[in-house]
Amino acid sequence: MASTSLDINISYDRADLQDEVLLDLYYKMLLPRLIEERMLLELRSGNVSKWFSGIGQEAISVGATAALLPTEHIFTMHRNLGVFTTRNIPLVKLFAQWQGKADGFTNGRDRSFHFGAPEYHIIGMISHLGAQLSLADGVGLAYRLEKAKKVTLAFTGEGGTSEGEFHEALNTAAVWELPVIFLVENNGYGLSTPSSDQFKCEQIADKGRGYGMKSLTIDGNNILEVYNTVKSLASEMRHHPRPLLLECMTFRRRGHEEASGVKYVPKELIRHWEQKDPIKNYEIYLIDEGLLSPEKIDSVRSQLKAEIKRAWKEASNLPEIASNRQKELNDVFAAHHFIPVLPGKSTKEIRFVEAIKEGLEAGMDRFDNLVLMGQDIAEYGGVFKVTEGFVAKYGKERVRNTPLCESAIVGTALGLSLEGFKAMVEMQFADFVSVGFNQIVNNLAKVHYRWGQTADVVIRMPCGGGMSAGPFHSQTNEAWFANVAGLKLVYPSTPEDAKGLLLSCIEDPNPILYFEHKGLYRSIKSSVPDGYYNIPLGVGKLVTTGNDLTIVTYGMGVHWAQQILDKMNVHGDIVDLRTLVPLDKEIIHASVRKTGRCLVLHEDSTFAGYGAELAAMVGEEMFEWLDAPVLRVGSMHTPIPFAATLEQQYMAQSILEEKVNELLDY
Repeated sequence: MASTSLDINISYDRADLQDEVLLDLYYKMLLPRLIEERMLLELRSGNVSKWFSGIGQEAISVGATAALLPTEHIFTMHRNLGVFTTRNIPLVKLFAQWQGKADGFTNGRDRSFHFGAPEYHIIGMISHLGAQLSLADGVGLAYRLEKAKKVTLAFTGEGGTSEGEFHEALNTAAVWELPVIFLVENNGYGLSTPSSDQFKCEQIADKGRGYGMKSLTIDGNNILEVYNTVKSLASEMRHHPRPLLLECMTFRRRGHEEASGVKYVPKELIRHWEQKDPIKNYEIYLIDEGLLSPEKIDSVRSQLKAEIKRAWKEASNLPEIASNRQKELNDVFAAHHFIPVLPGKSTKEIRFVEAIKEGLEAGMDRFDNLVLMGQDIAEYGGVFKVTEGFVAKYGKERVRNTPLCESAIVGTALGLSLEGFKAMVEMQFADFVSVGFNQIVNNLAKVHYRWGQTADVVIRMPCGGGMSAGPFHSQTNEAWFANVAGLKLVYPSTPEDAKGLLLSCIEDPNPILYFEHKGLYRSIKSSVPDGYYNIPLGVGKLVTTGNDLTIVTYGMGVHWAQQILDKMNVHGDIVDLRTLVPLDKEIIHASVRKTGRCLVLHEDSTFAGYGAELAAMVGEEMFEWLDAPVLRVGSMHTPIPFAATLEQQYMAQSILEEKVNELLDY
């Protein structure tokens, strides 16, 4: 096993470090160790629900954090308590977090180190390992764009290096030469799986060569080696930005979390690493250097224990969280005060795709902190030519070709947002968003609810069928995301709305998926106002009016509905939702009260599609006004086929006339 290759005795080299620095590093290591010892007692008493112990790994967190500037972002994992204490986060606030109190970082909404502390430039993890690495890319990119001489550091464990996010984040950082230190704590085990079952290379640092980045392996239990290494490399990277893969050899002496235990670990291996304890060894070194004495050690320990005891008692005395349903709902999204910008009188006839291009240009002109990212969007202009000419106008720093790393790019977009940027990601096809699913539904969507961080990210989603493109380039997958609290979904049907809604999405500090039906790109054109204007999200519109029935729809469905009502000479309300989340319920309610009949139409599969929620809502809330059952019209519950005749049969449009007649005849 790679983690047994180090000598038991730790050899310290103080280099030119002053005595004060040597002692300060000791105090900084001792504090998280004593906190952990206290937490193990509180866990047994039932005062803490879960604990991931970093005992024996303190030198890595403390050494790396102490070596960085206080304003440089650090992305942490389970066993990085030393990062938080070294950045001097008040213990009462930390303890309140672990007790689920309102005075913690997440208002009781998340546990342990699953939070961000922006004022301390620390961003915690989510449970999906590796996801934080791409966020570090985003911060590193922000540093480059700002020309700030800074680095960012992201922790991961050796188990997390098997995740695809590890590859994507390192590859992106290498290609873009981002000042990111990827620090791997190789502690021998991913839960119960030893490193020998995780990777076949001798050291994880060996992987760095494949990305063309500098990489090295050091003794993670040697506080001076960690501190001096990170300090030296960070100083160099601030002036010559590029990524680094740093592997710190250490050992997890307790279970992955306390409940799992360590029965699967050979006892001799535990004894080996107990002798390499970073604090005990360093104490002996400092005593030999004449900087510590057994009496001084006892005194310091007593003082720190008293401080921990006082802070724990203070946190315990804080009131329990009072449940408030409205507050929970309100905190899903960041507040946004919409300021209407009305369109001017000057207009021109343009196609749907051109309206999106104009919206992007207007957004880039107004927001100089807006960065566009996507595959082939730079010189090539994107596969649909939406960004053609943008590089010449805005430069390659703001219009960025990305590697084929959808997950890393979404994470990078969130990282940019941490530094105050706006980010827009183009999914080449909406179908490909599945590769970035985790970042969207677990990071972007939840980050504001968890700890109040805005995710100022728009993801453009070219979607939809009708062009015989087959199962992987034709999906309209809004239903995948409508269930996820924290995401806004926008789906325009006209060129005018496409431009105005896109600009509203750019203004809004929340994560938004903006669906663009490819079939509308060049098939429709209409009069679109010149210049900058916006359209409020969450407000639908009536496209046609009549008393016969209500058709609730969006995107391509609006045009299908218009065509069928014209063909059948039926007079009804067509409600174009425009925004799926937040939903304009009132416009639906008002129309159904008038017509008494409701049909919900969309291109996605009928089964469990977005229309199922609309139909349930109308049936539940408007039952007394209905003269007929609510009908859903969607596509077949199969993948979208390639052959044109099969695709036409698949589409909701093929049964729309039949369903309208069924509703009218009821």
